[in-house]
Amino acid sequence: MLLAFASSHTVAQPSSLEHAVKATFLYKFASFIEWPPETFASATSPLVLCLLGSDPVSRLADEAAVGQVIDAHPVVVRHLADVSRGADCHVLYVASLQEETAAGRIERLRGMPILTVTDGAREGRAGVVNFVIADNRVRFEIDLEAAALQRLTVSSKLLSLAVRVRPRS
Repeated sequence: MLLAFASSHTVAQPSSLEHAVKATFLYKFASFIEWPPETFASATSPLVLCLLGSDPVSRLADEAAVGQVIDAHPVVVRHLADVSRGADCHVLYVASLQEETAAGRIERLRGMPILTVTDGAREGRAGVVNFVIADNRVRFEIDLEAAALQRLTVSSKLLSLAVRVRPRS
């Protein structure tokens, strides 16, 4: 499903289509992540998508996630002013911040089972998943070292779709 979505949406220029594709990817990535057993209180607990900051992607994520369910977990969106180790998030998108700021905020969450996502064009390579534009398409890079630090396992299906995979050291 993610493959079909990824390959069918080209981006001629930064646009609402690019942002809509990224907003949809935010919750779809969760289907391809193996979470530690204690991550969810129950088999039907919500999957919490947290949005830190504001940009076109974060503004569209609310709309994209309405009514979505990932592996029996209904998707719930939360907007955050800041993030701390007590954040109740499963996926965290860090929007429109300086690279140093994004990296610093993500560093606060090291060791917590949170899938961190940034926009590679603006944020550098701070998250587990980083959006990039390649061949005029919304694509992504995956950092397996960052995933391991977050105690997450990324499926081989998602890895095969990435334009770049940074291996574990």
